[in-house]
Order: sequence, then structure tokens, then C-alpha cells
Amino acid sequence: MKARAAARRGEIEEARALYGRILERHPRNARAKAALNALTTAPAGTDTHAQIAFDRMVAAFEAGRMAEAAACGEALSRDHPHAHGVHNLLGAAMLELGDPRGAEIAFRRAIAADPAPSASCNNLSIALRRQNRDDEAEAVLREVIARVPDYADARYNLAGLLEEHDRCEEAALLLEQAIAIAPDHVDAHYNLGNLRARQGLRAEAIACFAAAATLHPGHADALNNMGAQLLADQRADEALSAFDRALRADPDNRNALVNRGKALSLKGERTAAIAAFRAALTVDPANASARLQALFEEAHICDWRRRGEYSLTHGPEAAAVQPFASLPFMDDPAHQLQRSRDCAARMFPEVTPPFPAPPPPEDGRIRVGYFSADFHDHATMHLMSGFFREHDASRFAVHLHSYGPRREEDAARIALRLRAASFTEISPLPDADVLALARAQGLDIAVDLKGYTLGTRTRLFGQRLAPVQVSWMGYPGTLGHPCMDYFIADRVTMPDGADAFFTEKIVRLAHCYQANDDARPILPDMRGRAGHGLPPDGFVFASFNQCYKISPAEWDVWMALLRAVEGSVLWLLRTNPWAEANLQREAAARGVDAQRLVFAPPLPHGEHLGRLTHADLFLDTFAVNAHTTASDALWAGLPVLTLTGRQFAARVAASLLCAVGLPELTTQTVEDYAATALALARDPARLADLRARLATNRRTHPLFDTEGYTRRVERAFEEMHRRRLHDLPPEPFDVR
Repeated sequence: MKARAAARRGEIEEARALYGRILERHPRNARAKAALNALTTAPAGTDTHAQIAFDRMVAAFEAGRMAEAAACGEALSRDHPHAHGVHNLLGAAMLELGDPRGAEIAFRRAIAADPAPSASCNNLSIALRRQNRDDEAEAVLREVIARVPDYADARYNLAGLLEEHDRCEEAALLLEQAIAIAPDHVDAHYNLGNLRARQGLRAEAIACFAAAATLHPGHADALNNMGAQLLADQRADEALSAFDRALRADPDNRNALVNRGKALSLKGERTAAIAAFRAALTVDPANASARLQALFEEAHICDWRRRGEYSLTHGPEAAAVQPFASLPFMDDPAHQLQRSRDCAARMFPEVTPPFPAPPPPEDGRIRVGYFSADFHDHATMHLMSGFFREHDASRFAVHLHSYGPRREEDAARIALRLRAASFTEISPLPDADVLALARAQGLDIAVDLKGYTLGTRTRLFGQRLAPVQVSWMGYPGTLGHPCMDYFIADRVTMPDGADAFFTEKIVRLAHCYQANDDARPILPDMRGRAGHGLPPDGFVFASFNQCYKISPAEWDVWMALLRAVEGSVLWLLRTNPWAEANLQREAAARGVDAQRLVFAPPLPHGEHLGRLTHADLFLDTFAVNAHTTASDALWAGLPVLTLTGRQFAARVAASLLCAVGLPELTTQTVEDYAATALALARDPARLADLRARLATNRRTHPLFDTEGYTRRVERAFEEMHRRRLHDLPPEPFDVR
């Protein structure tokens, strides 16, 4: 750098001019400011030994040789105790060396020697903060602000201190003031963007990051963070543009590479998303977050070649990925608990704030708030529409809070609105406003219907929406955080001892935890087997699970069945073209003609239920069972064969089968699963008996008794509420 060279040559005025020009272009360049300040307040004389030593100190500081700069400064400070520039630069070097106490001493000497010590006071506050003496640092900064109101950096640094102590509104005001004083303060715009993002004020955050990127087009972090907010707002194309700009500024920015993958995934461009995640791994091979997301995307396209890498996805970075991505790779409840705890530690505050008891309801009803992104034609509502239809409005005030897509013409949404005491679109609301709304409604119970699934705002529950909080129907596992009081399950999904893998207290409903709607219409299929590409007489194995649930373990069994049962086919859900091609390749590798795989396109729900009549046996996946998909099959009269696993997600189909009176279709080993499937395919009479029993049981057994199920859930809510009113802590209990 020319300025450093001029300083080394002793051309102090030239160096000052060069530093001044640098600061005109980059006004927040900390090293240039420190060096200029030091040159401006150098020891008197330009030809003395002291001046030469000082020039050497400046050059060492600028070159990053902090130990040398500090040694020069120590020597100069002894001989020139009133040269505040020496003390100030010495303090800056000591901070870089990780010696905040030494820096404090130097900055205090600079302040004593300087008639206008604002910069030194600001630096002193940094040294105090690094010693965890935040109260003293705050006092120093407030004194500077009172004395020099137009000194933007003091407000900027005080904002950072206050934000660390969760005094976010005060911090935001100070950052806004700093920007008003110095509109070109890039870091103030950037930090205000981060603060607004933390507060859930997405539009404001995007504007702040955009301002920072306008002032500093190469600010890769501002561009990346802006993209992350656009992505959270489901604006995938704009987010991609921001990530691409960030990567042009910093091609190795691993956060932008990972986020670019997320945006491509949201757009359904799965192979491009995988390439982005894998590119992040070339920059940082130890990046567990990028690896886990690459593997999850590869699972969605049934590319199993690198599945063994899952063992490399541990560590703090992986905690940034929602635990849902781990479910299909390992059937281990202890492992899933740890994944959830790691994620929760990033998402939620360490301690859930206390919740003031809401006032007693005027009408005596228990006020229940349901929070979801799925209040429309969605798998969750296919199950829960009947529950909301039967929910007793005389005993429960139902408040629905929607943060998903606004689909006002959706029939399921219209019906829900008619049955609720209130239906509020909270998508545009920041977290603080949602909390205020929930408390204004006086909710007694808040129910999370999403958990760690796509589009979640589960973080709201970390701030307490109600004195009782319940996880139900959304995420098939623990949240891993004490903010959630209860998890609704049953004795099949959660046998004795399974509580150890949940941080919530378990409420076990009789029969089955899963809601079902006994009024779901099944539209008769008029196309026949041929209309769906199925053989007229061959045995049809079906599995309409999402492709990410399929692993080589299931595939080996399924292909063996096709080889053993002549003329049989496997009917699968068409999800994406890459999965289709990969599964065809995996079939051929196991000696099965790829033409024996039949892919079914998505259909409206009633039509999908109708076409299931053409299948003979539904084959379940292992680590993550069919959940809604299994209920669909059973409701349509199609027997489901499952392998009962260890984690909650691997036991759901077993719960459904027990509740519909077909426990013999729950197997305990892969061998038993394979043998049962083959026996049923070869025994039409036995399979016909199962279908006949299912046709009867779906109307007589508890699984599809929507009214009875709703009463059980309501009794669970009443017991939770009763315990709270009697100041009793959450505890496990059963509901008969």
C-alpha cells in the first residue's frame, strides 16, 4: 500500500493524504482510520529517532505484525507519555493480540493525553466489553454520545452491546441514529439488517442489507443475508440473484453457496441444489450442514451413491439444518433427540421466558390457538378437517393462526374459517406482533401443528404463546427444548421407555394419536387399471410415499418381491424425473426390468383415493413410515404392510394398523416383512379376507371414528388446562 510505504519513508504528509483518500472511498476502514489518527498525533518532529520508531510502528500495524507494533508502542509510550496517537495505536494492537486489559491501559493513557478523546473512548469501550465489563463499556459510550452527539461509531458500538443483552429496540434506534448521522456507515446498515432479521421484520431487514450492498457492492455477507431473508419470504428467484452477487464478490463464501442450494431446492431444481451444496463442500470439506442438505436432496432423487456420508454430518454446523432431514437416514430415537436438541439450541432462547397467566375467560371456554402453514388443501388438513369439524365450540374457543400461502378460494380453508372463533393471517407479522396477538387472545393452550417441517415458525413457541404449549401432528419427533410442554402420541408410537427420547411430557391417547376424517370423499375411478398404466391381472404392489423415504434397504426387498412374483409391478408416486430415472437404474441393477415400475402422477385427493382400489398391497417404508399416506390407503380399503421401527416416525403405520384392527400387518424384522409380503401376494384368499375385514373395520374401529378421537384430544386439553390452573407442572398421562 502506498500510504504504508510513504509512512515507512518518513513522508508523513504524503501518507496522511493517501490515508485520507482511502477513507473517502472506504469511510469505515478501521486500520486506515487508526493509522491516520496515529500519524496525525505522532510525536513531534519528523527526523527524530521517535518519529522513525513511530513510522515503524504504523507500518507494522498496517502490515498486521501486531507483536512488533505493540513492542514499538511500548517503547515509545514510555518516552512520550503525552503522544495519545501512540497509546491509541498501541491499544488497537493489543486488542488484535487478544490482550484487552493491556488495550484498556493504553486507551486510558490516550484519553488522558487527548483533549478530544472520542475515538479513544470508543476504543476503550471495546476493550472493556472484551473483559465482560459491559456496564462500564455502556457508561463510557453514553458519555461519548452525550459529549459528541454526531459521533456515529459510538452509537454503532453501543447498539452492538445492547443487542447482546437483548435490548433490541434500543439497539435498533441507535443504529438508525448512526445511519442518520453517517448515511454511508455500511456496518450500521448491515447490523441493523441482522437485528431486524432477528426480530422477524423481514422487509426492513431486506432494505437494510440492500442499502449496505449499494454502499459496498462487494459486501458478500450483506448480499447473502439479504438473500436469506428473500428466501424465507419464498422469493426464490430474487434470493438466487442475491446469492449469485454474493458469490461474484466472494466465490468461496460457503454460506452463500449453501443458501443458493436452498433456493434451488425451493424452486424444485434438485440436481442444481445438490451441485451447490457439493460446491460448498469443495470450499469447506468439513461443512456438515452442506453435506447433510446435499444428502437430503439426493434422497429426494433416490441417488444413494453417497448415502454412507451421513456419518460425517455431525457437529454444530449441522444443527442449522432442521432435524427432519435426519429422519430417513437413521432409525434411532436417541440420535434424533440429539439432532433436535442441537437445532433447538440455535433456534430458541436457553430459558423460556415466564408466561403471565391469562385472565379467566368470560364464557368459561378453554382458548386454544393452533399454529400452522397448512390450513388449506394439504396432507395435514386431509387428516384434521374432521377434528375441526367436530371440535366442541361450546367448550373450546378455537383460534387459528395461518402463516402459509394465502389460498382464499380453497374449500378446506373456507370451512375452517367458518368453524373458528378467529382465523388470523400471521405471515406478514413479525414474531413480536404474533406474541402480542396470542396474549391479547388470552390463549390457554397453544398447539404447534408444524414442528421441524417446511415453512415452520416453531421459534414462536420459544417465547411462550400460551402457558401450555403442545406439539401435535406436525413433526414426528421431539422438539428438543423445554418450551414445549406436551407431545401427543399413543402406546404404539411411544411404548414404555420412549419418553426418554423426548423433552416433552407424553400424552398417550387411546388407540392412535393421528387425527382422521371419516367424511373424506373417495371418488370412484373410471379409468380402470389400464388407465393408470397397470397390468390387467398382475399383482400390484404400491408405495405412494415421498421418494426421500425410500432407502436401499426397502428397495432390495421390493425388487426381490418383483423377481419372485411373476407379472407383478411396483406402483410409485411420481415426484421428480431424477428420482424416476434413478429408481429405474436401481431396479435394473437388481435384475428387474425398469418397465415394471409404474409412476403415478399427482391427482386431486379424492381421485387419488379412488385409484388406490387398483393396488393389491401397500408396502411401507422403514425409517420414516407412511403417515397420511398410510391413512389414505386404509381409508380407501388398501391393506398396508409395515415394519415396526424404533423411532416415532418408524412406528406410525403400526399405530394406524392396530387402531383399524389389522395388527398382523405390523412386522418386527425385515425378513418377516419380506416373507409376509410374498405370502400375501401368493395367497389371494388371505389377501381378500384382509380387504374384507378392512372394509368393515374402517367403519367400526377407532382409527376413523372422528368424533370419538376428537373427544379424546379435548379431554387431553382439559387435563393440561386443569393442571395449569392448579399450578401443577406438566406430567405424562393417558387418555382413554
